[in-house]
Amino acid sequence: MKPRPIAYLTGEYPRATDTFIQREVAQLRHLGFEIHTCSVRSTDPSHHVGPEQQAEHASTFVVQQSAKRPFRLIAAHARMMRFPRQWLGAAGLAWSTSPKGVKSRLWQLFYFLQAGVLADHMLRIGVQHLHNHFGNSSCSVAMLAAHMAKVPFSYTAHGPMEFFEPHHWRLDAKIARASFVAAISHFARAQCMLFSDKSHWSKIKIVHCGVEPELYEKHDHEPGKHLVFVGRLAAIKGVPLLLDALVKLKSMHADVRLTLIGDGPERQELERRADTLGLSEAVTFTGYLGQNDVAATLKTADILVLPSFAEGVPVVLMEAMATGLPVIASRVAGVQELVEDGASGYVLPPGDVNALQVAIDKLLTDETERVNMGHVGRTKVIADFDIAREAAWLGHLFACSLNGHLPDALRPDNAHA
Repeated sequence: MKPRPIAYLTGEYPRATDTFIQREVAQLRHLGFEIHTCSVRSTDPSHHVGPEQQAEHASTFVVQQSAKRPFRLIAAHARMMRFPRQWLGAAGLAWSTSPKGVKSRLWQLFYFLQAGVLADHMLRIGVQHLHNHFGNSSCSVAMLAAHMAKVPFSYTAHGPMEFFEPHHWRLDAKIARASFVAAISHFARAQCMLFSDKSHWSKIKIVHCGVEPELYEKHDHEPGKHLVFVGRLAAIKGVPLLLDALVKLKSMHADVRLTLIGDGPERQELERRADTLGLSEAVTFTGYLGQNDVAATLKTADILVLPSFAEGVPVVLMEAMATGLPVIASRVAGVQELVEDGASGYVLPPGDVNALQVAIDKLLTDETERVNMGHVGRTKVIADFDIAREAAWLGHLFACSLNGHLPDALRPDNAHA
């Protein structure tokens, strides 16, 4: 049976910080699904850090680029107006789900215009289902485009950002209109349930983000004192706390060093802070790296540290645990669904630099504990966060949704995926 085309939408694709979406797309294609990637905005070239990202960028339809061309925008909406009930219905939906205020109404108009371009693109390539990642602006475009093109849509709920402003992003309407919602954790599912009518709770399933465990299999290396952080260099990640903790740690572990993988708006400030604290020789800023280079760096590390103030379920923790590393992370959102405190790492109160320093010191001092925690963590990732299994479960949800009946199970344990 010929696979039915599915459009995949995100705000920006591909991004170096969202390789989990790229893995999901690749696995679904491997399973036989015809996936057409779409992005609201074009990603900055700094995110195209490997051949996989470059290839995905070249083949991805960018909505905003087309919408900015007046003839293309007008032509797309003219074609959609051949279906006046759908087009007018999408316009009414855009108005009724818009937050109050002139600025918000204007943004909602932009989403509607972009939705017309996406809907036209989907109809021209025969898309039968639209799936979106994240519940904020790209999901607004997805909801409107799906209505205009008269195709079902679903979305993956991550958090934390859309859960900070659930009424602004009208999560209630998105959940109500979606054929199903793939929450990345029990925490994310609970948030979706909190902001939706109970009649829709049964279609909120749990689909983990995942990794390829075999890519991150740890090679033996001489135990050392190499800390690694992977993530966007932005305020939400709490990197200044890590630098402050490192100052204290150097008095106890003179050879400790830190590699910061990633880029972002705080990079220059963090580089200056590291210099001011006398850490220039101990801290390395690499910028964005491709997933193979991240994997290679993790294999040389001893501990992964992620002192964030807010997260979903960080994929970088999965990557580190798959490598056999102990991890130290903040007790936020769904982190504890992945990391068991004291077993595969330490889960700490966010913002507590003293607790962070103590936890790192414990692991730097005790090699046996690092090894044991690494083993527990890798076992957990293989069991519950393998992308092959998660993509199969998501594919099963796509197939069931297209056939008009979702499974009762929240997870693939009790359903055939």
